[in-house]
Amino acid sequence: MNQLYDVIIVGGGPAGLSAAYSAWQNGAKKIVVIERDRELGGILQQCIHNGFGLHHFKEELTGPGYAHRCIELVADKPEIETLVDTMVLDVQNNKTVIAVNPEKGLLKLEGKTVILTMGCRERTRGAIRIPGERPAGVFTAGAAQRMVNMEGYLPGHKIVILGSGDIGLIMARRMSLEGCKVQACLEICPFSNGLTRNIVQCLNDYDIPLYLSHTIVAIHGEERVTGITVAKVDERMTPIPGTEFDIECDTVLLSVGLIPENELSRGLDLEMNPLTNGPVVDQHRETSLDGFFAAGNVVHVHDLVDFVSEEAEIAGKYAALKAQEKMATENRTVTVKAIDGVRTCVPQKLTMPADEKVKLFMRVAAPHRKVKLEVKSGDNVLLSRPLPVAKPSEMIAVEIPAAKFAQIGDEVTVGLVL
Repeated sequence: MNQLYDVIIVGGGPAGLSAAYSAWQNGAKKIVVIERDRELGGILQQCIHNGFGLHHFKEELTGPGYAHRCIELVADKPEIETLVDTMVLDVQNNKTVIAVNPEKGLLKLEGKTVILTMGCRERTRGAIRIPGERPAGVFTAGAAQRMVNMEGYLPGHKIVILGSGDIGLIMARRMSLEGCKVQACLEICPFSNGLTRNIVQCLNDYDIPLYLSHTIVAIHGEERVTGITVAKVDERMTPIPGTEFDIECDTVLLSVGLIPENELSRGLDLEMNPLTNGPVVDQHRETSLDGFFAAGNVVHVHDLVDFVSEEAEIAGKYAALKAQEKMATENRTVTVKAIDGVRTCVPQKLTMPADEKVKLFMRVAAPHRKVKLEVKSGDNVLLSRPLPVAKPSEMIAVEIPAAKFAQIGDEVTVGLVL
């Protein structure tokens, strides 16, 4: 099987589906979405709680509800082909994608443009090297979520959650609703790493204690987890001797961060950002390799799926225009640099002249109250915004209006004024 597509999209979650719909809206005639799972929709299919879609669809939806909306966008459009249960083995620099499907066998797809929307994965116990025994009962929060919500199994009854990421917080509430006892949530940082609303609705509302600046120093049990030893950590996140205490439990859920799924990206030798662990992109979401675009959690981990869809729509639009040779080729590149308390900012580059307003997504390095965010180019202030609260766990999004583009020089900086 050898076909030529305007746009090949790797990943059939909300990013891939939103990108496909946007590419279709912008004139792409032949689009394919490749998904390794047996159904489209990505991780949202197991996120049965609500809180999705308020920004993008202007109503509150569950995860499967949001996924269904995205699937509906690409349904019944002959220009958009979807391949599920299809694993991409290789993406080549000439935009050839090699994949395998149990029914169609080995596939070789050729594209004018490629969009990478593979999402992200969870860090495991091995990635954070928790000491102790190796009994059953240690799961990532996402694996436990799938067990409970899609397969109908409980991973355990007395639960401890390590990490205050949003999936872990939501699973604290989910396990409580199933009648389990959530003993504690432990966070190694001195601040929580989940959305404020999830701290309130998933921990505080269920009287689940949150231990900041604490971590697990040992897991006990032979065949099954029987308990853990916890210790307070110092500013270098090193356990403090003498602060240890034990918590009885039969299950440990890990919510210790997400990693963009970029094995295919690294195979392409794209320029990668060491802080986001994703490709470096411009405001069109084009990577360092001509004709390759990336969007969503594969670029940087979002806290709201609404922003994933918004970013993917940008990638879909410009991939379609690129495939139709409607994008300008003579441009200058401006670097976007995160400074003074801002840890990451996407896009990391601007391709000028820009044809419409540019939205920047950023995260701060540490919590702050009553600070000001400034976007500057040299001495020119492009944007200034007061922030009552700035937290690493919550994405900040700002727009540079088109009227300010004339003031942009060789570099744009994004930083906090304390």
